[in-house]
Amino acid sequence: MSFTWSFSALKEYVNCPRQYHEVKVLKRYEKSVTYAMTYGTEVHKACEDYVGEGKPLAKNYQHFQPILDSLLEIDGTRYPEHEMGLYRDGSACAFDDPERYVRGIVDLLIVDGETAYIVDYKTGNNKYADSKQLKLMALMTFAHFPEVKRIKAGLLFIVHNSFMDEEYTRDDIDVLWGAFVPALIQLETSLETGVWNPNRTPLCGWCPVTTCEFHKVRR
Repeated sequence: MSFTWSFSALKEYVNCPRQYHEVKVLKRYEKSVTYAMTYGTEVHKACEDYVGEGKPLAKNYQHFQPILDSLLEIDGTRYPEHEMGLYRDGSACAFDDPERYVRGIVDLLIVDGETAYIVDYKTGNNKYADSKQLKLMALMTFAHFPEVKRIKAGLLFIVHNSFMDEEYTRDDIDVLWGAFVPALIQLETSLETGVWNPNRTPLCGWCPVTTCEFHKVRR
């Protein structure tokens, strides 16, 4: 069965297939916008404007400037908020290609000859770092920039001034895809069978799917 996905959508499916189905597929419910989500969007935009256009940071974000300035010191062509897509065979396509298999946006991509740098801004806690997003962005970069042979990627926890980095080469492409295969097989199975089991967690009370048997009123 044909389907498209993104890192965030696949992560939502893994967290709870039932919620994914109700929100993403059937669109019966919508997730409410939280303060953390709004703050994250504002910080991403501030970083994008500063690194990509040299737009001054607002006063409440000026403490991010030293770490952002370190990104500006990296040689190469900068691509802030760069959109990319892939076909099912892993080849490059446009972000909005109707035949795309997966798509994503890298917060900051810098290409310097055979080396590329990927940076993903994070405003949350670095305690639960998930590098799979970097892996997906690396796969897209290798496809869209055939001259790139090595990628240095990192999650920049800008609020905590910390950086979690990884490195990949073209020899790692199969391994990088392997990080997504189990979840993609499960998602495809759900689409084929119509089985979307709920995943009971302590966050069920905050889920918008109020008809789920595990939803409870928050106290």
